[in-house]
Amino acid sequence: MNHAVKFAILATSSFTAAMPAMAASPVELTSDIFVETQQKRPDGSFATTLEAPKMIVPGDSLVFVVRYRNKGAKPATNFTVTNPIPAAIAFSGTSDGSEVVSIDGGKSWGKLSQLRVTMANGESRAALMTDVTHIKWHMNQMLAAGEAGKLIFRGVVK
Repeated sequence: MNHAVKFAILATSSFTAAMPAMAASPVELTSDIFVETQQKRPDGSFATTLEAPKMIVPGDSLVFVVRYRNKGAKPATNFTVTNPIPAAIAFSGTSDGSEVVSIDGGKSWGKLSQLRVTMANGESRAALMTDVTHIKWHMNQMLAAGEAGKLIFRGVVK
């Protein structure tokens, strides 16, 4: 098995294992990872496609889809979905921009534009997408019994 294939298996396993639903919550979380590719059409234009990762290499664009579903009999409200960004992935955004992020392993959170990184020399700089270690969505709306939704974020293999 080559290194790229091993990474795909590890990334999928780590991502799924890192997202258990909260113990007392009726909200179930599942996740999928896709490689985003451009397919040339017969007319010369390109179509974006999502494929299950067979082999990923540095530079590949990945799409992470987190699905949530209320498996309980009552509405769920005010739940949080938190995802670590695998170390081999550079975060490149979400589908909706409603998330908060962490650049310190989940210790503190905020909008990326508000966060700063302290460098080795003691100076600080604005945080970049590549500094993100975790993302979190606060789901403040009611999720009726049986209702589902999804969250999407993107990354690039380092």
